[in-house]
Amino acid sequence: QVQLVESGGGLVQVGGSLRLSCAASVRTFGSSAMGWFRQAPGKEREFVSAISGSGSMLRYDDSVKGRFTISRDNAKNTLYLQMNNLKPEDTAGYYCAARSSIYISSRPSQYEYWGQGTQVTVSS
Repeated sequence: QVQLVESGGGLVQVGGSLRLSCAASVRTFGSSAMGWFRQAPGKEREFVSAISGSGSMLRYDDSVKGRFTISRDNAKNTLYLQMNNLKPEDTAGYYCAARSSIYISSRPSQYEYWGQGTQVTVSS
């Protein structure tokens, strides 16, 4: 049974930072590409960032490039998302996801496992 548990969300002012974590109970975590997605009220879930199983390949949506950094610690089965210079448009529920492949994808349908999400609210 795969479980993903996000943490680290909260309320932050414009320009602030947050670090999201996703603890994964995946036996083959190092073989699983991971991704972060977000969903604002009334909007579809959208891609934020993804990382390959080894961590050697990264991908970011243009809206977060240069501000967000994805990383993983395979020894701790944990995925991270460092978010800097936050903007009001970053406000959303943030979800981590895992897929049964080492290769990254920006498509939500390519991920089999999802966490319950953590809320990020950026106030102006």
